[in-house]
Amino acid sequence: MIKRISFTVWICLLFLNPLFSQVDTIEVFSKAMNKSLKAAVVKPEGYDQNKKSYPTVYLLHGGSGSFSDWHKKTTEPNLLANLANQYGVIIVTPGVGPASYYYDSPLLDSVKYETYFIKELIPFIDSNYRTINDRKSRAITGLSMGGHGSLMLSAKHPELFIAAGSMSGVMNIDTRMWKVGDEFRNLRLSGQKAMLGEINYDSPYTEYTVVGLVEKMKTNGISLIIDCGVDDFLLETNRQIHQLLLQNQTPHEYTERPGAHTWQYWTEALPFHMLYIDKAFGKNK
Repeated sequence: MIKRISFTVWICLLFLNPLFSQVDTIEVFSKAMNKSLKAAVVKPEGYDQNKKSYPTVYLLHGGSGSFSDWHKKTTEPNLLANLANQYGVIIVTPGVGPASYYYDSPLLDSVKYETYFIKELIPFIDSNYRTINDRKSRAITGLSMGGHGSLMLSAKHPELFIAAGSMSGVMNIDTRMWKVGDEFRNLRLSGQKAMLGEINYDSPYTEYTVVGLVEKMKTNGISLIIDCGVDDFLLETNRQIHQLLLQNQTPHEYTERPGAHTWQYWTEALPFHMLYIDKAFGKNK
């Protein structure tokens, strides 16, 4: 089924798993980038049998990932559907470019993911699903690059989110802080330069990296949860933002746990994020 709506967004609803009717795969056309992007929408059990409206959680994938990662790669089967049922929420897993960090590039028209997310995807979801269209009932979290996207988008658009989280997030895009090999480091650095040009990786930090947005986080009233495994190659970037948030007295939940940059870690982390988000929703009803 294809439907055209007023702001030139197209949708093609398909089942991600034909045996599981709680999950829709959608395709959203971005006018900003002149291309279509896929996402999946997990509806809570009973959604099709009632007329209730639900809170929404946006769950973001990592670098070189896909909208389907959270559905195919977790070590616990049906994790998202179980959490959607448990908390009575709609969970949206959008897809973006492989190393795009969810921002708008000042140089490339093909990298306008902040505009897509804020002005195209969220309005589309709110228009086509029974969401509670209010910041008090909308949250965002993600892994790795998706953690960067979650905290960046929420910091810049606090009118849209009540809670934001990061699991093993890229809290600083400065690859000098990453414990990785030179080949991977240089690959990511060259990609950043193609999208951003020459930017300042040292303090005061650019707005294209999450650590450059801590002053916005201080004043926007968003509940923040950040965690990282002690063996993760991004651990130092997470410790850095934790210290910056402590210094400017921004309330946040910060945890280090055993684990690395793995789906086992993220499978275990997501239920903690959903519990935290549920409490944020409850405080603001």
